[in-house]
Order: sequence, then structure tokens, then C-alpha cells
Amino acid sequence: MDNLEICEHYNLVSNDKLTNLGVLWLGTAAERLRLAYPITVQYIVYDENDNKVRKEEWHDCAFNPKELIIDIEKQAVELTYFHEFPYGLFRKQIRHYDPRTIRELLVNAIAHKSYTISADIMIQVYPDRLEIENPGGLPLGITKENILHKSHRRNPHLIRVLHDFGLMEGEGTGYNLLYEISSRDAKPFPELISSFDRMLVIQSSKILDEETVLLLDFVSQHYALTQKEFIVTGLVARHKKILSTQLAKELQLAGEERLRGFIGKLIDLGIVISRGIKKGTEYLINPKLIDHAKINVKPTLKVIEPHRLEALIEEDLRIYPQSSLEKIMTRLEDVPKQDIQKMLYRMVKKGVLEHSPDKTYRQYWLVKKNRS
Repeated sequence: MDNLEICEHYNLVSNDKLTNLGVLWLGTAAERLRLAYPITVQYIVYDENDNKVRKEEWHDCAFNPKELIIDIEKQAVELTYFHEFPYGLFRKQIRHYDPRTIRELLVNAIAHKSYTISADIMIQVYPDRLEIENPGGLPLGITKENILHKSHRRNPHLIRVLHDFGLMEGEGTGYNLLYEISSRDAKPFPELISSFDRMLVIQSSKILDEETVLLLDFVSQHYALTQKEFIVTGLVARHKKILSTQLAKELQLAGEERLRGFIGKLIDLGIVISRGIKKGTEYLINPKLIDHAKINVKPTLKVIEPHRLEALIEEDLRIYPQSSLEKIMTRLEDVPKQDIQKMLYRMVKKGVLEHSPDKTYRQYWLVKKNRS
């Protein structure tokens, strides 16, 4: 195709005149400024006390969308800072915000901006997080609970140009990429806040667990996993132990039966192990994998096996009889509350424990036949 045919193909030209999309990409700054709602951006940096320490603005429409993204990335030096921690004999660096995360969030803000609302795209950088807000809420039918599996294009022609320029992921895959990056870097998944006239994405800079970063680095070097399998591995690793119901919820799956397609290969490869049945199924990182990775993982009671937890609670109540759930939790602080609660119910049912009749301040103790 010649230049004119390419422009017509991408809806940049109609009847030998630039369309609004064409002005956005090919027009001059003066022509872009005449658009009713051009792309305008503010970049603001805050200190620990929420005081503004730096501000940049792109209000002159001097750049087309691609040039604008590149210039923002160039000016946003605060987004290039990194964490550093020991990695064997060396030091490992993890950026506060992966370059792909920054690019994807910027492109999404431009691609899904409502061009009928007069407002800036806001990029706000705090010491512990990045916030990007664009005019216009999530498209109809898309919510923060289904964004991994549903897609809807507000500006399809603009998105096609951005995609073919190589600036954004394929349709419906952008947030999957963000989840994968967050999993690899052991960071919280991006938080979405949407209303009728705005969409806010919050990305935390903190690393939840350095051990998880090292473990996932080992996994990426020795296993060829799909994007969804890496997201699952990251979820299991950061939680240490996760119920199938909780994992399905984190993956935004409607039913646990769909979880098999995400977790099955990981179990076959020996990366993840399961224990329990049905809704009580739990997933953990295989201890053998941790051993092979030669990572100095600190022991944690989060992954304690049920029979060991039962023995631990029995010994705890032998020393501290008439203890409430809350008191037991303070002494077994690494064990999840729901695990202790479930085990107490089981031990009462088995006749190992007795409890006081009240529900609010219920206390537990060993039955006499088990006392030494």
C-alpha cells in the first residue's frame, strides 16, 4: 500500500482530509490544540509528606501519541529507581516499576481515555506507589473482577494504531502482562478504581517477599511456563499456601473447575504440590523445588501440615489451658487464623478438646484423658 492507502486503512484520512485520529497522529501542534479534547498529561512527584516536589506538563500537544509516551518515559526519572538486595555473591536489582509496566499503563491511559471529557491524564508518583488516572471509567461490561478475561475497546481505531506500532499488547492481554510482571517481581497486583468519569490504576513499588523473587527467577530459568502458569506460580509462592477457592478468586475464575487448566501442568512439573480434597484443596510450592533452587527460605508455620498443627495446638493447650482462639493465635502467629479455627473445630469433634459454651469468648482445653 502507498502512504495514502495506509492512512485510509487506519482511518487517519477520509475524503483526502485528516480525521480527528489523523490529526492526533499526523497533525501539527496547532491542529491538535483545535481538537475538542486532545491528549494532555500531568506528571507530579510527591515526597513522604505528600508535598509536590516536581511537576511536568504536556499541554501544548507538540507530540503525537507515540512521541508523547516516549517523552514521558524520558522525563519520568523517578520511575527508574530500584530496590537492591543480596543474591548469592552478587546484588539483585528490581526496579520500582518495570519498564513494561510503565509503558502498558501509559498506553492504556491513552487508549481507553474518554475523548468526550475535558481532563488531563494524571501520573502521580509517591514514595511507595504509582497512580495513573485517565478520564472515563472502565468500558461497559468490564469490571476489576473480570478484567483478566474480558475485553472491550472504547477507541478501537486508536487501539489498532497503538497495537500495530508495537506500543501495546494484543486485545485483552494488557492486564495479564501486568499480573505476570507483578508475579515475577513479587509485588502486589495493580489496584483498579473506576467510576463513571475516571479510571485510576495504583501500582505499588514494594516487594512483598525477596525470597519469592529469587525462587521465581530460578523457575523462569529452568521451566518454560505460559503467562497464566507464571501468574499462578507467583500467587502460590507469595501466599506460601493458598486454598483453591482463594486462588480461583485471585485469578478471576468463575468456577474452581477452570482452575485445572491453570494449575495442572505446574503439579505435573513438580513446581506446585496440592493437599486436601475438594474445596479444602491447598496449593504450595514444592519443597524439593526450593531445595534445588538453593534459596535460604526462612521456615514458616503458614505451610505446616494438618497433623503437625494438631500436635502443636495440643502442646500449646497443655501449657496454656482455657485459651481462646485469639490467645492461641498470638502464640502461633505465623499460622493463618482460618487454619487454627478449622483445626480447633476438628479437635473438638474428635474429642481431643472441650470448650466453654459461650461463642464470643470461647475457651478451649484438653479433655482429661489427654492430660499428662
